[in-house]
Amino acid sequence: MTTYSALEPNEIRKLIRNQEISGPTSGMSIGFTQANLVILKKEHAFDFLLFCHRNPKPCPLLDVTEPGSFIPSKIAKNADIRKDIPKYRIYRDGILTEEVLDITEYWEEDMVGFLIGCSFTFETPLLEAGIPIRHIQENCNVPMYKTTIACEKAGVFEGPTVVSMRPMTPEDAIRAIQITSRFPNVHGAPIHIGSPEQIGITDISKPDFGDAVSIKPGEIPVFWACGVTPQAVAMESKPSIIITHAPGHMLITDLKETSLSIL
Repeated sequence: MTTYSALEPNEIRKLIRNQEISGPTSGMSIGFTQANLVILKKEHAFDFLLFCHRNPKPCPLLDVTEPGSFIPSKIAKNADIRKDIPKYRIYRDGILTEEVLDITEYWEEDMVGFLIGCSFTFETPLLEAGIPIRHIQENCNVPMYKTTIACEKAGVFEGPTVVSMRPMTPEDAIRAIQITSRFPNVHGAPIHIGSPEQIGITDISKPDFGDAVSIKPGEIPVFWACGVTPQAVAMESKPSIIITHAPGHMLITDLKETSLSIL
């Protein structure tokens, strides 16, 4: 997963566009911000914009495209959101119907793209502080779970918050809170630490998205709000069509992660 860590964002996006990369992007293009993707028809765009405004922890907005535009000009002016993500999901009326490597044929002229901050962005500062990232160590996707933490409703959109999980020692968890608090635009500090049952996760070995990782003796699970939340919301709200990234498969932007740090 770290093979592409030293490449520039445009180099990674070119490999993705050519379908030479189709897996999770954690650890790629170190030092640059990664983004989740949601694409909706214009009729639902305002409701979703309001949903993000009311739920900034799981849905911190980095960019919104003009209707019909597939270029996220604020964060990656040469990117194409139809082709530059390794894998996409198509939901129709709340049901996942397809998983594809390119969405050009699904694109409609009234579609709006929402780019949402991703916690992969703050993994570099965590690693630099000596905090291990288990899914990178085990070469798999980060585990993600639906919770009983309800998002605030906006228009047609409502549903549960999804969280990503990284196991850590208590000492590392404290340091991780300090580090990730500096990055509110990519989910910021954890929203829960410790007992998964308290947020409705009954079996931590069975994530709803991504892959299970090992939790070693003396470690505790640390949970961050996750940009996969809109997919859980889509299943509940059932818009006619919503296109998203596949969990763990992000857009790598031209934004340096340091530009999002508030300290």
